[in-house]
Amino acid sequence: MEMVLLTALGVGGATIIGSVIGFIFKGISHKFSDIVLSFAAGVMLAAAVLGLILPSVEYGGDYGLIITIGGIFVGALALNLIDKLVPHMHKLVGVDSEAHPTNADINKVLLFVTAIAIHNLPEGIAAGVGFGSGNTAQALMIAGGIALQNIPEGMVIIAPMLAAGVSAKKTFVCALATGLVEVVGTLLGYFAVSIASAILPFALAFAGGTMLYVISDEMIPETHAHGSERGATYALLVGFCVMLVSDVLLG
Repeated sequence: MEMVLLTALGVGGATIIGSVIGFIFKGISHKFSDIVLSFAAGVMLAAAVLGLILPSVEYGGDYGLIITIGGIFVGALALNLIDKLVPHMHKLVGVDSEAHPTNADINKVLLFVTAIAIHNLPEGIAAGVGFGSGNTAQALMIAGGIALQNIPEGMVIIAPMLAAGVSAKKTFVCALATGLVEVVGTLLGYFAVSIASAILPFALAFAGGTMLYVISDEMIPETHAHGSERGATYALLVGFCVMLVSDVLLG
């Protein structure tokens, strides 16, 4: 349990680390953040397949394949529904820092932060569910991939909020809140599979589906939106291979 709690704090804390970087380097280039996000996408892709989806098939027994496919699609559809209710990341237009901020700008940015917080819940659940398989090393790699993704996400929260006229203190509190949501999600995922181990195969596949959806619908489009497609693609491959090597070496 102590390991799960530390992991939850680490996953949520990654958002805070990203926000601190965002404060320090307000003018950080898209190219750098795209490379970091692409590497995280590769790590998350490998974690989703190796740490969640394949174990789901294994634990599902005779119906493992059916349970896993169903769980993947339910997870993706759940995030798709959230997307329709609250648009996220590249679906929200940023605030022009050169223009005088308006109430509409502030509302737009608050919607943006709310969307990140809502999306962080299933990501946190995915980190917690990973511990249900009993493979701590694999669970930590899944959480590590999610944490890596949270760093650039925390970075991009800062500049739009400051540009919209939100105070630095309130901006940091909002970033902290999005990280805490992920801590809650991690603990929920862990306790859910601990209480009802029968749902483990479906829960693993559901978590894998949410991660695949985030990678395809949000992370890859975001990293290809600023002219750094080739570097982003290779960064994703490096992230995937790092996770593959780690999985093989750690067993």
